[in-house]
Amino acid sequence: MKIEILGTGCAKCITLEKIVRELVSQLDGDYEVVKVDDIMEIMKYNILSMPGLVIDGKLISTGKVLSADKIRQHIKEAGQ
Repeated sequence: MKIEILGTGCAKCITLEKIVRELVSQLDGDYEVVKVDDIMEIMKYNILSMPGLVIDGKLISTGKVLSADKIRQHIKEAGQ
């Protein structure tokens, strides 16, 4: 499963990346966490505020830092 954090380096982007990396380290499964900071790549998702969270190519959230529990729920739903 590929999980992308879209952001150019703001505090929210850094926090979201940290939460995602810590979470996947605790989960069983094959996860690839990628930080996307290229603005042209981010614009492909047509988001207006960062950070963005993308799971397997699907935009999950923008502009906020989700809790680990909420991210876990999205990962579970994406894996079904």
